[in-house]
Amino acid sequence: MSESSGKHSPSRRRFLTSVAAAGAGAVAAGAARAAGPDPLITEVQDWARATGDGVDATPYGLPIEYEGDVIRRNVEWLTADTISSINFTPIHALDGTITPQGCAFERHHSGAIALKKEDYRLMINGLVDQPLVFSYADLERFPRQNHVYFCECAANSGMEWAGAQLNGAQFTHGMIHNMEYSGVSLRTLLEEAGLGAAGDLKDKWVYVEGADASSNGRSIPMEKALDDVLVAFKANGEALRKEHGYPVRLVVPGWEGNMWVKWLRRIEVMDGPVESREETSKYTDTLEDGTSRKWTWVMDAKSVVTSPSPQAPITHGAGPLVITGLAWSGRGAITGVDVSMDGGKSWQPARLAAPGQDKALTRFYLDTNWDGSEMLLQSRARDSSGYVQPTKAQLREVRGLNSIYHNNAIQTWWVKANGVAENVEVS
Repeated sequence: MSESSGKHSPSRRRFLTSVAAAGAGAVAAGAARAAGPDPLITEVQDWARATGDGVDATPYGLPIEYEGDVIRRNVEWLTADTISSINFTPIHALDGTITPQGCAFERHHSGAIALKKEDYRLMINGLVDQPLVFSYADLERFPRQNHVYFCECAANSGMEWAGAQLNGAQFTHGMIHNMEYSGVSLRTLLEEAGLGAAGDLKDKWVYVEGADASSNGRSIPMEKALDDVLVAFKANGEALRKEHGYPVRLVVPGWEGNMWVKWLRRIEVMDGPVESREETSKYTDTLEDGTSRKWTWVMDAKSVVTSPSPQAPITHGAGPLVITGLAWSGRGAITGVDVSMDGGKSWQPARLAAPGQDKALTRFYLDTNWDGSEMLLQSRARDSSGYVQPTKAQLREVRGLNSIYHNNAIQTWWVKANGVAENVEVS
């Protein structure tokens, strides 16, 4: 690795000075190579010769055709059919932190169902004073909350446990989205039904179940249910998409995505967990000796460089370079991210685009000058609990190689001299 790999990120003044010193340098390389005036500047272009489309051309706005490659993608061998399926957010092509609904990761267990608001019902039963059934219109009348949270599948990065597998940030880390959810606190609805019949709530649970054919259901400790769980019916200001649980889904901040039950139809207050299919046969951590942890809910601090990365290579050559990525934690807010360009031998503090929010994605940047040398690019997050993102070797010391879920290890991209990146693992 070159000496420049270990230098600290330049200040804004130094960064601009380096650009100015280069004259028509790396940032303006295209103009510097031009033999004469650029016709895109000096000549009137077609788009300026006539009026564009009217507002009635697209009743619901869609991305422009030139961004047609920014899409969710699937990995065929991960699912045996099109009903039980997964697709991945194109995190390599996005900036900021909010995921557009049309790009947001989704996971189905029996396909996305079409359920009208008029036909929607939510039942609360079990150890409550008065079992209740709410319509969609009923839910809209309760006090509303808005929160930005990430939703991450427990299997995100799961294919990477045994070594580098999938070549792209979208595929290794794209089972995640980050949206602003609007809805009603689950606590509000439970209190409406009354929890007196449950007695001491310390050891009580709620079982939440979806309306789709899979009847996906998960058990949630009462402490979490009464804390920050949301019964949501909007995302990013609009109605949920069908594939995200329209008209109503559960939001369980910081906890694995399978607990965010879609098409939510039933909440039962119980003395203990149900230990259903999705919390026994799946979403458990198998250890090296073959035993499995009974419960793993929280998604620990994690990060990934989204650019440069295999799907976002460096195309401008050496010179000023913006390294960027995402960090998140189910235990609180991201407080810092470090970036390494030499495979973890040295680290530089990245710049957070904004202070970390509780259980939400944080965007980070490292503004640097790339000298064209190969890089082993990594990021390492830390959160408000003091937790630091581990290496894969550190995870394997505890869990061995038999795990699938909850892999939050540091990711490495090998960026070659030509700017192309590959997924690799460093020891």
